Amino acid sequence: MLVDSHCHLDLPELAGNLPQLLETMQRNDIGCAVCIGVTLEDFPRILALAEAHPNILATVGVHPENTGVKEPTIDSLVELARHPRVVGIGETGLDYYWHKDAPEWQRERFCTHIRAARAAGKPLVVHNRDATADTLRVLTEENASDVGGVMHCFTETWDVAEQALDLGFYISISGIVTFKNALVVKEVARRVPLDRLLVETDAPYLAPVPFRGKINQPAYVRYVAEEIASLRGISYDAVAAATTENFFRLFPMSRSGASL
Repeated sequence: MLVDSHCHLDLPELAGNLPQLLETMQRNDIGCAVCIGVTLEDFPRILALAEAHPNILATVGVHPENTGVKEPTIDSLVELARHPRVVGIGETGLDYYWHKDAPEWQRERFCTHIRAARAAGKPLVVHNRDATADTLRVLTEENASDVGGVMHCFTETWDVAEQALDLGFYISISGIVTFKNALVVKEVARRVPLDRLLVETDAPYLAPVPFRGKINQPAYVRYVAEEIASLRGISYDAVAAATTENFFRLFPMSRSGASL
């Protein structure tokens, strides 16, 4: 069995085809998918999916790309995270690719999420794009290691991965690892300790080979695990077993939350 630790099933590209997607997940032995929160406005829609389907779980957070949306507070995030179908806080982090000019508000929002995660006792789902030094610095200064979490869709170097691992975070590999020229990601996928590795799709984005350029879906996480198995010279079953166990170790509340 595999777990897709990060996807966006509520987005229009996937939500209109949910019964078929769930059926395809079952056929490919994908036992669970986590639908990630990116705004507070959209959270009720995500939570409704998690409540309606035993193999879908949720997180709550505001993505660093999103402006002009309701700002989270520590109290609001903690309250929403009390729901038993909510397993983590995020997607949060820093993105200087889209917002280069005034990153201070991003860092403050990131701090709010970390403080909420510590108060709620639930792990973080961290996004980082062109902001590695500040991402690691804020995680350290805010004692994010108290709750840990996952560095989602990891695309940084092995040196950065080691620093994240030292902070108690897991490394999640997406379909990018199947891309021919993704040599840095392939190296990280080979070197991350097997007990600190997760897999994800980030669906509907970043479909793996042989579906690159098409709409991604949770069932395609199988191709991520197969590529990692090939890179490491181990069996697909070994990757599936390890990443699934890792997921439940990081998100222990998901064992009872998901019907697996």
